[in-house]
Amino acid sequence: MAPDEQVVGRTGVLLVGTRGTAGPGEVLVHVRGGTETFLAWSPEPLAKGAPVLVIESRGSRQVDVIEWADPLNALTGDPGDDD
Repeated sequence: MAPDEQVVGRTGVLLVGTRGTAGPGEVLVHVRGGTETFLAWSPEPLAKGAPVLVIESRGSRQVDVIEWADPLNALTGDPGDDD
């Protein structure tokens, strides 16, 4: 299956934590006017509930993610994501 370029650059939250190179977790991503779930791979383990940024699509509903802290929250003092 071809990579899903529409999901790259989107943010989401981990529904199931990742295990780094040992295996994927699951991420809920805001895309196409709704939310969709994908298998999520990361270089290091990330905990359930962690906000993430999708950095690459592997196709077959699999993505690579990194932990994400919205830089705009620092400007407003808001510690969380309002999505």
